[in-house]
Amino acid sequence: MAAGKEIRGKIKSVENTKKITKAMEMVAASKMRKAQDRMRAARPYSEKIRNIAANLGKANPEYTHPFMQVNDAKVAGVIVVTTDKGLCGGMNTNVLRTVTTKLRELQAAGISAETVAIGNKGFSFLNRVGAKVVSHVTGLGDTPHLDKLIGPVKVLLDAYAEGKINAVYLSYTKFINTMKQESVVEQLLPLSSEQMQADKTEHSWEYIYEPDAQTVIDELLVRYVESLIYQAVAENMASEQSARMVAMKAATDNAGSVIGELKLVYNKTRQAAITKELSEIVAGAAAV
Repeated sequence: MAAGKEIRGKIKSVENTKKITKAMEMVAASKMRKAQDRMRAARPYSEKIRNIAANLGKANPEYTHPFMQVNDAKVAGVIVVTTDKGLCGGMNTNVLRTVTTKLRELQAAGISAETVAIGNKGFSFLNRVGAKVVSHVTGLGDTPHLDKLIGPVKVLLDAYAEGKINAVYLSYTKFINTMKQESVVEQLLPLSSEQMQADKTEHSWEYIYEPDAQTVIDELLVRYVESLIYQAVAENMASEQSARMVAMKAATDNAGSVIGELKLVYNKTRQAAITKELSEIVAGAAAV
């Protein structure tokens, strides 16, 4: 029964793996709810900033913020948002494939790229492919903090304001629902007129500026861009927990199938051994 003992060992090993994947599935399901609530809570803030900045822009059409101006530089910035940990299916693979396609498009157009990595997986990938990483941040945990994101991202924002790069792109995994997440590359800068268009349902207000309109617009647009980046990181974290929950559920189901198959093989092996022993006993008795 050496074969039977080996199969029992395999069954025990797969059962232990199943316990781990089941526990990870339950943890991811718990974190997913909090991540989704955090993601939805961040949306009204950026919308309100955008509406106020758009109304201010209409009230002061003579001033154009540097984030809305088009530069002629031959360098583009790409912010890549990934996870710090794995075991979340093909989520990181999909977003990094999208980033690779975008980098090739820029290269074909004669534009070099400077990248900012948010998340350990994206940082490691960009280093492997030889991309120019000007800054990075890892170890964000389960809750994104804007103070950790501002520093690395500010490198590209300042470079755009100085006219050193012609565009900034933001790549992340967009949360659609629990079963579906989509990797996207969106243009962050320059801000288009469609992005900065105020909602028609909103009333146009006359504001009292302190200290002046230009300073207020400058501060608001910087906060608006930062809120877009925070929203992308929040969506990426919600997508991460959803993808991990689905991946761990699939792993748990597969482990159950493997255990069933191994038990069937074990029972067949055991039955064959019993039949062989009975045959030897009958043959011995007949010989006597």
